[in-house]
Amino acid sequence: MFNKLFPKSLKLKLLLNTYLPFLGAGIQISHVSKDFLEIDVKMPLNKRNKNYVGTHFGGSLYAMTDPFLMLMLLENLGKNYIIWDKAAHIDFIAPGKGTVFAQFRLTPKQIEQVKRAAESGKAVCPEYTVEVLGEDGNVVAKVIKTLYVKKKQ
Repeated sequence: MFNKLFPKSLKLKLLLNTYLPFLGAGIQISHVSKDFLEIDVKMPLNKRNKNYVGTHFGGSLYAMTDPFLMLMLLENLGKNYIIWDKAAHIDFIAPGKGTVFAQFRLTPKQIEQVKRAAESGKAVCPEYTVEVLGEDGNVVAKVIKTLYVKKKQ
């Protein structure tokens, strides 16, 4: 019954908002578009994600960017593709205070480019940059994610 009443995007949002590592860090998924091309995440500063100097713990800042691009590609490319997070790099730009935010956006053109590149059956490794922003709109961290995409044989 649940599957028929709610769109897949809402189910994913509910699943992720109850995922224990996210709950522990205070990570909240605030938006998942029906086409899985947009996901918004936020994380208020609290005692569970605060470091020794009173700002956001770096591991929590990274965790709030971890699975989303992979999930977005999985939903848009479908079951005929193997998709993994391959690598990540995070640059801490400024101390994270208050609530921090990250927006994940893919365009239909980007999805089509990955699909075309993977048509040969060889793995492709698209790279995406996501910024974690503070309440003031300034960049707190910059994350570069490399994904692994391969069409199944």
